[in-house]
Amino acid sequence: MYSFIFRVFFARMDPERAHTLAFQVIRFLPTLGIGSIVRRFTRPVESLRVSTLGLEFDSPFGVAAGFDKEGTGIRGLGQLGFGHVEVGTITAEPQPGNEKPRLFRLIADRAVINRMGFNNHGATAAAGVIRRARARSVRPVIGVNIGKSRVVEVDDAVDDYLVSTTALAPLADYLVVNVSSPNTPGLRGLQELEKLRPLLTAVKSAAGPTPVLVKIAPDLSNDEVTAIAALAVELLDGIIATNTTLSRANLATDAAIVAAAGAGGLSGPPVAARSLELLRLIRSVVPADFCVISVGGVETAADVAERLAAGATLVQGYTGFLFRGPLWARQVNRGLARLR
Repeated sequence: MYSFIFRVFFARMDPERAHTLAFQVIRFLPTLGIGSIVRRFTRPVESLRVSTLGLEFDSPFGVAAGFDKEGTGIRGLGQLGFGHVEVGTITAEPQPGNEKPRLFRLIADRAVINRMGFNNHGATAAAGVIRRARARSVRPVIGVNIGKSRVVEVDDAVDDYLVSTTALAPLADYLVVNVSSPNTPGLRGLQELEKLRPLLTAVKSAAGPTPVLVKIAPDLSNDEVTAIAALAVELLDGIIATNTTLSRANLATDAAIVAAAGAGGLSGPPVAARSLELLRLIRSVVPADFCVISVGGVETAADVAERLAAGATLVQGYTGFLFRGPLWARQVNRGLARLR
């Protein structure tokens, strides 16, 4: 049914507008009076529960950062069956993001190119939204993903991240340091160890008891990933692999369509192989109880099960939501339950 709706309506609509409309429905699901009914239909079974980071997750499957940029959809996404919602990316300073259009579908690849640019209202505004979500007795685990403000120079990034950390860490179940988006100038340079160590050290200190993770890019070399993983084990509570990729290799979509979309991070199945490869690499060099969250190209329950078997503690998705629709989490959770 959803595939028909997608072909007839959403596939013909500007991708960002389609996302905004769908997200508004999710956002208001609790206030429409049907959220609790939906939750009975989508609630993960008890056998899917995961304990990590000192937290209890109803399901290993959650929403990656980028879908709910400021926390306004936390309750609705939880009612759809996601075990956690990673909000963001949030920056210390409010910013509009890059110029539109900035979101593009590659339908033949079931993939997306985005250059959103961390559009959000800033850490102070997000703190108020997340505080209200935390006050609810029934909610998913809330992760908060923070990044560098565009107006801030890379040399001043630590202080900028600390503004967001101070405002948001007390409200987050876990905090993520995003140094891997390709859409903020200079951001990926923070993955260099000499820049990353002081940043992670400062954020971890300022975050207090809140678990801190770092999110990395799939375009790093294996040696770079191994070094960052070792640093994460030394300083942090976990690592997230991976963000979107700059690669355009082996796409089924017509090259002219890809070229017309232009710059930005590619997500969806084309990044799956590299994401899985890096998951296996990271798990081979970190302790068994170290939290590793895998994201990139996950769409079905079998995909999630493969990541869990490869050593992922938790798994996240985003792009699959666009192609699978609002019952995606339920489909994955039910599939996982059958596979166990």
